[in-house]
Amino acid sequence: MQEKNILLENINLKFLDDFDYYLKTQKKFKQITINKSIQRIRKIIKLAIAEGYIITDPFLLYKPKKVINTITYLTTEELIKLENQSFSQIRLTQVRDLFLFCCYTGLPFQEMASLTKKNIVTKFDNKPWIDIYRLKTKKQLSVPLLPKAISILEKYQNNKCLLPKISNQKFNSYIKEIAEIIGIEKRLTHHVARKTFASTVLLYNDVPMEIVSELLGHSNMAITQEHYGKIVQKKISEEMSKLTKKLL
Repeated sequence: MQEKNILLENINLKFLDDFDYYLKTQKKFKQITINKSIQRIRKIIKLAIAEGYIITDPFLLYKPKKVINTITYLTTEELIKLENQSFSQIRLTQVRDLFLFCCYTGLPFQEMASLTKKNIVTKFDNKPWIDIYRLKTKKQLSVPLLPKAISILEKYQNNKCLLPKISNQKFNSYIKEIAEIIGIEKRLTHHVARKTFASTVLLYNDVPMEIVSELLGHSNMAITQEHYGKIVQKKISEEMSKLTKKLL
């Protein structure tokens, strides 16, 4: 893989496999990034075939390598530990509250940052919901507010903004600092809060996968299943272990 220019006619199945290996070993790319890079080549190949520059499709027998998704989320014990921790610095208290808010709502960072009072609406069940437009999927996201999320909103109700404002960079920096203080040996980012909502708050409390998918604002169920299927399997395993003990 030392050549800078590759002829279209030289792009074949072997080239694609070699390119995958090169990106993995030399560039140290993760498999998901490698697959996206090869996908860009596929677009060029489709155009070349359509225009008649090449006849054979090198992607005919090519299968992208499987991406192994490792979901990082807080356990129930870690979540409780975070909730009960007191901080002397306001910035850490606020970031902890924002993180917890997303643990109980599943909001992505952009949606959390842009949340206003207009996004909190009372619906058919006479309970407060978040109604917000999700930028990534271009669809409306509706999430019922759990009591712990409501208590965080009430804590900051006298502020001009619904929640404290902070940049994504500072948020992730402070939440890592918080993890070190309370002894959580996981690489915490804002996205971990969203994963915690799906895993510990919803799936581990027997909320069906289709509802989890809807609350996360995923464009289809396959995305949810791909990311959280193993967590469901773990839950099933735990329940079957309990049943086994009862049947002994």
